[in-house]
Amino acid sequence: MIYFDFAATTPLDPEAAEVFVQASTEYFGNSSSLHDIGGQSQDLLENCREELANLLGINKKGLYFTSGGSEGNFLAIEALLSAPKKPGKHIIAGLAEHSSIHGVLNRLDGYSITYLPLNSSGLIDVAELERNITPETVLVALQHVNSEIGTIQPIEEIARICREHDIYFHSDFVQSFGKIDVRSLIQLVSSFSFSGHKIYGPKGVGGVYIDPAISWRPFFPGGSHEKGFRPGTVNVPAIAAMTAAAQKIHGNMEQNYDKFLEFRAAFMESLNPIKEFVHIHQAESVSQLPSIIGLRISRIEGQWMMLECNRNGFAISTGSACQIGMQSPAKVTQALGLTPKEAKEFIRISFGNSTKREDVVKLGETIVDIIKNFKL
Repeated sequence: MIYFDFAATTPLDPEAAEVFVQASTEYFGNSSSLHDIGGQSQDLLENCREELANLLGINKKGLYFTSGGSEGNFLAIEALLSAPKKPGKHIIAGLAEHSSIHGVLNRLDGYSITYLPLNSSGLIDVAELERNITPETVLVALQHVNSEIGTIQPIEEIARICREHDIYFHSDFVQSFGKIDVRSLIQLVSSFSFSGHKIYGPKGVGGVYIDPAISWRPFFPGGSHEKGFRPGTVNVPAIAAMTAAAQKIHGNMEQNYDKFLEFRAAFMESLNPIKEFVHIHQAESVSQLPSIIGLRISRIEGQWMMLECNRNGFAISTGSACQIGMQSPAKVTQALGLTPKEAKEFIRISFGNSTKREDVVKLGETIVDIIKNFKL
């Protein structure tokens, strides 16, 4: 089976796995315990916090470890809303946001939410964002890179608008962390989230950065871990492994980007025999993560195509794994204004460290053969 679903999750890097095992066996103490064994775990935890902060160019005082991107999004938004810059109960978010963003916004009492669609290129219309701001707007939540089609939102412009209107800005960096350089953007947002298992770290670990100038209140009162940001014993071995994975992927970021650009072009070329049936949802190259390809093939249901590819030895996806469990179309299809029939045609292909050019071409050729045998 050849894997093409790296946007959903990645295999654990062998070096990160070694770090995980070593930390689990040698630094197993509770980092909040006052004895020496707990102190060793606490030292390792704080070393990881400092290493990640240096990697991202942020103040380590604003970095909190979580169980992953979903919890990070939830707690970041709750933290920002606990200490708003101004009175108000209006929030603007993207219609294509991850389900964890929709989840936290749906549970808020007394807030009105404006959801922004994507344009035909898969990008937020910045002018539309500005038109929807009211004196009551206290938060904007827009992801950096869309997990289904890989479009890169104009964070700089969005952040400028938020600053001008005294609005907090949270961004989900789960798909961009480790894939593109986010250091210059981090200084522009109020908070951002990231996840370990998208960068060859362990599952069940991630993080949130919140501007240290914001005096947030804990969502879970009485917690002592992570300065009260979340409850539960801190998973130091997973944090150490995620830190190792983050350092490794950041060192290969430019090389990976160029490689995935080549793979993307090769895949597109391999689909030429059926190009009249293929619809790629993408932006211009400067606003497109090359490792994620979201597409539709006319009159072919995405789930059927996914199963056919699986039968032929290729693992692809029909969208975000968090959404698939609910048997719902990828949220990006609604944000793009696709019809229900078109939404069911959506599939996602994503590249990673183990992807080879010949496998990319072979996948494209297999899809062509599947379509030809289907006799469109």
